[in-house]
Formats: sequence, structure tokens, C-alpha cells
Amino acid sequence: MTRQLLVPVDDSEPARAALEYALERFPEDGITVVHAVDDLEAGYGGRPPAVAGEDSYPDIFDDVDRIADEYDRRIETQIIEGQPAGAILEYVDEEGIDGIVMGSEGRSGVSRMLLGSVAEQVARRSPVPVTVVP
Repeated sequence: MTRQLLVPVDDSEPARAALEYALERFPEDGITVVHAVDDLEAGYGGRPPAVAGEDSYPDIFDDVDRIADEYDRRIETQIIEGQPAGAILEYVDEEGIDGIVMGSEGRSGVSRMLLGSVAEQVARRSPVPVTVVP
């Protein structure tokens, strides 16, 4: 029986590295890639709020599809809504995900205290194993 892994992505190098890690290390497992859209954060200088759906953020999944093609793998993609850590954990619960592979920006100091780390929040609260890729 194969596992279903979740790889949360944003437009960062650590997210791409996490996807490549998952594709390389878990060739027999299913992979779903999600991008969390936080409408509150978008109002503070991010992207404008979007209607849920892949067409709202096509460039995020362009990289994902290109990377999956390099590994000759098919993956699922999904836009999820909400504060990233909470939305990721909710998706895990609702979809029966077996593990999470995610990148970490490696924030430190004041930036980490004020903004927190999505990877750290997910790792602390996740009911399934989490692999954090630097």
C-alpha cells in the first residue's frame, strides 16, 4: 500500500527542494502539492486575494509540474485557503495524508519571533511525520 504525502509550496527555493526530495526519496508514494492562500496576509502587501482554484496561481504550479516531469511523475495540485500552517494541518486531517515534506526558509532572530515559521508550526502540531528540507 502506498502512502500519500503532502508537499506544501510557495515560490521559494526551499519549497522546490522539498518537492525534489519527496519525488526522489519516495518514488512509490502519491504526492499532493498544495499552495496555501492566506487572504489576510495578501492584504498586507502580498498577492491580491484570489478565488480558490489553480488558475488563480498558475505560476506556482508551473514550477511544480516542470519538476514532476523531470522525475517522470504525476502529482496532484491543490490551492487551499487560510493561514498556511493551519490550512496545511486541516488538509492533512481531511484528506488522510500519511506524511508531510516541506521546505524551511530558515528565518532567525526577530523575523522568526514576529512571523513564526510555518514549517516549525506544522512540525509541532502535525499528527503525521514531517520532514523539513532546508
